[in-house]
Amino acid sequence: MIKIEALEKEYVVGQRRIAALRRIDLQVEKGEIFGIIGRSGAGKSTLLRALNLLERPTAGKVIIEGEDITQYDTQQLLALRQRIGMVFQHFNLLSAKTVEQNIAFPLKLSGKYSKEQRQQRVDELLELVGLSAHRHQYPSQLSGGQKQRVGIARALANYPHLLLCDEATSALDPETTQSILRLLLDINQKLGLTIVLITHEMQVIRSICDRVAVIDGGEIVESGEVVDVFLHPQHPLTQGLVAENQALDLELLQQLRQRENSDLLRLTYVGDATHEPILHRIAAQTSADIVILQGVIARIKNTPYGQLIVELAGETSERIKVRQLLTAAQVRIDDLHSSAVEGVQ
Repeated sequence: MIKIEALEKEYVVGQRRIAALRRIDLQVEKGEIFGIIGRSGAGKSTLLRALNLLERPTAGKVIIEGEDITQYDTQQLLALRQRIGMVFQHFNLLSAKTVEQNIAFPLKLSGKYSKEQRQQRVDELLELVGLSAHRHQYPSQLSGGQKQRVGIARALANYPHLLLCDEATSALDPETTQSILRLLLDINQKLGLTIVLITHEMQVIRSICDRVAVIDGGEIVESGEVVDVFLHPQHPLTQGLVAENQALDLELLQQLRQRENSDLLRLTYVGDATHEPILHRIAAQTSADIVILQGVIARIKNTPYGQLIVELAGETSERIKVRQLLTAAQVRIDDLHSSAVEGVQ
């Protein structure tokens, strides 16, 4: 669907050249939800806007459906942008138009549809985003979540192949954020629509994305399946983002790592094993002390997972037995005594 090759973007400020993107290589598969996460100023918005050439790269290729769009002329770009919907952080609705008029606006601009076809499409989209009862209201009469639903419906108006979401939930409260994420997931599943979203919140990535790329200083520093990146981050930035999301007490874990005659372990369960009483069964088979210090059981999109920080104390032989039993139960073990504490997640 999307292939980015050696993408670069520079801005000239006075006598200086500032690199916003540095040799980005990425691939987004058709029908997936792909997340791009990074801190403010990392380059994620520039990267997203390069996918429809609202930001024209300095070098590199953006290949969509087999064609390098950086070679497109003006007419080709206009046609491309009708196939790419975009959802904005601050909604960007037309304040003087009603909900249904906002959604119909890109249909009128395209010049492809009759009045009856436009009305039918608006009705479909209002039903899809749950706003049929609000069709005659103006943006000022809507909540933030309702405004974003209008923005999503408008982005879908021209039957796009690709939906770009620019921090689509960062202006919303947590409950509304979850409802918008569920809507995006529903759209992805019902329509088979490819979605690329940028965010600074790991929770957004964890909730709906299939794969993720982490950007820092204009470079991709880590990428992969969300389950792998979220549970076993390699780059310090990713580790920090995950630790913030999990709200783990890293200072406490640093202190615990100094204890002697005990092991500090991170145990990771994925899939069906998440809900099995594995630790309970192992504790009954050994004399080692297993103390759960911190942990979480949750889901990454549709995959259940558990991640626990445990202290393992007792005779060396018993601690080895616990490790063997955990391995046999397909639990991943990371020894935090030999890991940097920043790697805890």
